[in-house]
Amino acid sequence: MHGLTRNSAEFAGLAHRLSERYRGISVDCLGRGKSEYDTNTANYNPGTYVQEMVSLLADLDIDQVMLCGTSMGGFMWFIVAATQPARIRGMIINDIGPEIDQRGLDRIKAYVGKTSPVTTWGEAIQQARELKAIAFPDFTDDRWLGFTQGIHRDKGGVPVLAYDAAISQPIDDNEESAVPPDLWPVFDTLDSKPLLVVRGESSDILAKTCVSAMQVRKPDLVYAKIPNRGHAPTLNEPASRLAIDEFLARLS
Repeated sequence: MHGLTRNSAEFAGLAHRLSERYRGISVDCLGRGKSEYDTNTANYNPGTYVQEMVSLLADLDIDQVMLCGTSMGGFMWFIVAATQPARIRGMIINDIGPEIDQRGLDRIKAYVGKTSPVTTWGEAIQQARELKAIAFPDFTDDRWLGFTQGIHRDKGGVPVLAYDAAISQPIDDNEESAVPPDLWPVFDTLDSKPLLVVRGESSDILAKTCVSAMQVRKPDLVYAKIPNRGHAPTLNEPASRLAIDEFLARLS
């Protein structure tokens, strides 16, 4: 499951790489990618997203699943795993934890749903660079193009962000439903589930202190720190690939 403003394209590289060994299912959450936008913006909250994922697992008759989520997606998977423990084989959580660093939350609030429209792909790439350069300091021009294409859709030759700007409304309004205040009790229910936590070394969403607290509560947690990454790693980095492959191999 993808991050707040992302969509299933976020996992294209990972899905392609693992497709020969595993069945993968990647989704566009409500208001993102190819999913419909909701006229009731109150539905853009974790409770809705969790219920959608639980319904999806039931509709597909999936008895055992390995969950992978980035940022908001990982946040949601914590809750799904706690409420559907029998289905969950393990979890790969990318740059998120039971606590969200306020620095990153403030940064996200400042731009989600508020970026200026662009008219060309060149402008879209520049805008993406300005917002995400700290997260991907080693991206080449080609990588920036691919990243930008993944978060936009083409509308008559004009790039348009591939999410409903209204997804930020519950966060802007500081609704408790948008960001649950304490997920530690939920995290503590996952003590028997294999868990890999991936963190960008300069992340402003998943603090090092939060990772340390997670390791104390769950000593068998597998941790991978990804160099030259902020929030959030793409999961295509060599260090991410190695950590994921080794984690999955141990569970096979």
